[in-house]
Amino acid sequence: MATVHAPAIPAVYGGVEAGGTKFVCCVGTGPDDIRAEARIPTTTPAETLDRAVAFFREHTDRTGQPLTAVGAACFGPVELDPAAPAYGHITTTPKPGWAGTDVVGALRAGLGVPVGFDTDVNGAALGEVRWGVGVGLDPFVYLTVGTGVGGGAVVNGAPVHGLVHPEMGHVRVPHDRVRDPFPGSCPFHGDCLEGLASGPAIARRWGAPAQTLPAGHPAWELEASYLAELMAQLVLTLSPRRIVLGGGVMTGPGLFPMIRARTRELLAGYVSAPAVEAGLQDVIVPPGLGERSGRLGALALAEAAVAAEGLQRP
Repeated sequence: MATVHAPAIPAVYGGVEAGGTKFVCCVGTGPDDIRAEARIPTTTPAETLDRAVAFFREHTDRTGQPLTAVGAACFGPVELDPAAPAYGHITTTPKPGWAGTDVVGALRAGLGVPVGFDTDVNGAALGEVRWGVGVGLDPFVYLTVGTGVGGGAVVNGAPVHGLVHPEMGHVRVPHDRVRDPFPGSCPFHGDCLEGLASGPAIARRWGAPAQTLPAGHPAWELEASYLAELMAQLVLTLSPRRIVLGGGVMTGPGLFPMIRARTRELLAGYVSAPAVEAGLQDVIVPPGLGERSGRLGALALAEAAVAAEGLQRP
């Protein structure tokens, strides 16, 4: 008698873009297949994670389609070493109540599926490499400039992990206190890049939110100069083929041309590459996936978790 095989259940993934102000949860397999999505305000860890789990359970109950895995691209800092006792936890975040939160444990316990886990910016970088402006480009960097400043890098096809993970927003940049007497807003470092160039730093320095400042306001030239310092450092250290700049601050008028021009000035002719000589228009760019980079990257993390746990993909 011939063996009858049950039909394979198609893979479907859950993604969580876990941010400091909201969690965006989605179900699907990629940018052209998002089957459900929800935004959950980031309140307490228990309430927020419970609501995320409930969203995925409700989708499974409604559709009869079980999740294959879930990925979480999470604000941090976070512990990414699977051998560490605190793997999957948020660590020294300044967000009240969230330090020590076990994100991976809550999702595993609530959903019973493999969980992929990384920083929000590493997740966004993965999303762009998989489906956006990073396809076929390696090394690749994603930087977000908004409530904070954070960066993720993909090298040899994988997000960069090490002692911890990249914290590009907390590098020191030259701070001319005559030109800019603002002391900085970072609770850890004062005038690191985040302390000088994040949305809250702009608002405190100028007394108004970034989105209300008009074109030609001196805030934008100063912002471009700080971000260009990091761009030059990244070109000289990681030599990425492309750097994406996302986040709410990057909607500021004229920022991209000013950042490219200042970065080229800082490189001072040392880096001999056609893309630099052409003005960096193809190197320093906005995200191809818009605001979806992080949640789509979370789907890519879920897919990677299946392979990492040795499961047979359908």
